[in-house]
Amino acid sequence: MPTLTAITLYPIKSCAGLSLQEATLTEAGLMTQHIYDREWMVVDGEGRFMTQREHPRMALIVPRLKGETLELRAPGMLRLEIPLGLPHPDDAVARTVQVWDDSVLAYDCDELTATWFSNAIGVPCRLVRFHADALRKVSEKWTNGVAATTLFSDGYPVLVAGAASLDDLNARLVAAGRAPVPMNRFRPNLVIAGLEAFEEDYAAAYRLGEAELRPVKPCSRCPIPSVDQDTAEIGPDPVDLLRSYRAKPELDGAICFGMNAIVVAGDGQRIRLGQEVDVELAFL
Repeated sequence: MPTLTAITLYPIKSCAGLSLQEATLTEAGLMTQHIYDREWMVVDGEGRFMTQREHPRMALIVPRLKGETLELRAPGMLRLEIPLGLPHPDDAVARTVQVWDDSVLAYDCDELTATWFSNAIGVPCRLVRFHADALRKVSEKWTNGVAATTLFSDGYPVLVAGAASLDDLNARLVAAGRAPVPMNRFRPNLVIAGLEAFEEDYAAAYRLGEAELRPVKPCSRCPIPSVDQDTAEIGPDPVDLLRSYRAKPELDGAICFGMNAIVVAGDGQRIRLGQEVDVELAFL
């Protein structure tokens, strides 16, 4: 029986994640202690999102939940603590930010936080938080008209990967005389063991107790898998090997690893490591 072997929530888009024993599955993605996946995001001076694609040092910003704060650490930096509670309406500074083609209302964090992130990453930037009044809908082109929302993810609330898919890639890397890579290079929220390699491509649904995830779109890969998440060093890029067998015609030849998914039932259900996953395959 397939089982859930990893749960990772990324409080800040493109920074390190929180490895969890259990989490709440919501329509907007994973949540723990009322903190959502990709609830925060780093933006440049024009309010446009920043990622490891151009700024690999973001991988070295490591979060930890500490009481009522999100504690952040980065090499050579004093730790920073950000309150988990939303700002009081009288103190909140709102601004519109850009993530891909979406303009989204966000809370602007303070100058101390902006300075900390600018020093940690090495370029001027600011941290923003998804606004309580904001709503970001996913593209219904891939959901067959099913409405879904997300926060600052690239496009969908949950990314699922199969453990055997990474094993397959690593076997090919080793056969080519290269080092294997860890799953964190691909930054999934959920990892499922017990599937065949890339069988997640053909799943119609994942059921975890009363919760149901529907895979909707293969995850096309940018240069981020070339970034060592522990050192921020770049290369070699495993995507070059994936290119030989993971190009998806339905995505104009994009190289894919993992499946984007939406939550269609069980909003608010708890999921936990070791939980059995009922996988319905689309071609059965």
